[in-house]
Amino acid sequence: MSFSLKKQIVHLLLGVLSASAAVGSAWADTTLLNVSYDVTREFYKNYNVAFTRYWKQTTGETVAINQSHGGSSKQARSVVDGLEADVITMNQANDIDLLAERGQLIPADWAKRLPNNSSPTASVTVILVKKGNPKNIKDWDDLARPGISVVIPNPKTSGNGRYTYLAAWGSVIKTGGDAVKAKALVHKIFAHVPVFDGGGRAATTTFAQRNIGDALVTFESEVPLILNEFGGDFEVVYPKWTVLAENPVSVIDKVVDRKKTRKQAEAYLKYLWSDEGQAIAAKNHLRPRTEKAQALFAKEFPKVKTFTVDEVFGGWQKAQKEHFNDGAAFDQILGLGKK
Repeated sequence: MSFSLKKQIVHLLLGVLSASAAVGSAWADTTLLNVSYDVTREFYKNYNVAFTRYWKQTTGETVAINQSHGGSSKQARSVVDGLEADVITMNQANDIDLLAERGQLIPADWAKRLPNNSSPTASVTVILVKKGNPKNIKDWDDLARPGISVVIPNPKTSGNGRYTYLAAWGSVIKTGGDAVKAKALVHKIFAHVPVFDGGGRAATTTFAQRNIGDALVTFESEVPLILNEFGGDFEVVYPKWTVLAENPVSVIDKVVDRKKTRKQAEAYLKYLWSDEGQAIAAKNHLRPRTEKAQALFAKEFPKVKTFTVDEVFGGWQKAQKEHFNDGAAFDQILGLGKK
């Protein structure tokens, strides 16, 4: 896509969002824009109601929250290209890193500004199978068995897909294997993917509605939504080891300082760690991060052995470079890059 076309698209988005903001501004003292990834719509719809009520009671000020949702990487690039978000809420740190590296919109150490690497919620990567688990799929290596078809969104475009890749790879490392064995397992699993959808919701449609594949790999937080929408024809499998998918957040410094909305934007994010914010996250099937909330909602989330991207892969920047950049390990697995 040409730079000029990108600018036209961003300007169109800005126009739509500006119109929405104008409606909000008619009654609000302050309007914030939260640019987020695709599957957080329900969570932030509920959270925004709670925060605006809290802010009104605390300060007397009325704040309106506008939302923009889409694929995480595309959303981050839109902000770099000019979409004026006050805050960004993603499902992986490298999408927010992009704002520091390419846009100089935030400081490089943005993740140190809030607890838990600035991640108020998390999820884990799980396997969804047909009711009764007819193919007896219990762990990552079962997805590599001959005759198994597994639906996974494309790791080049989807955070969900990248977490799937890293979960399978990391499971080998955590059980004593090396990079050679990990790459071999991931190669076999991805050889069984019939179609690479662009995102997690599209992959869900492929599996649950179009009845393609024996298994779907997705976030734990998506499973209740899938069961509610498509019925109880599926069940979830928790692998022996899986990756902790942290959901980082940040204010967009250059935007909030120009708009003079830093106070409200920072409060909006900090409230995610409040008792109410953590409870709303848990009720939307996202794992809370505070000890109090984890204890309160312990029965809602099965115990599972997890590792982080930092722990096994040295952080998102290193993982992106070694596994998902053009010509890196994922391209090699697909035969698209240099071997």
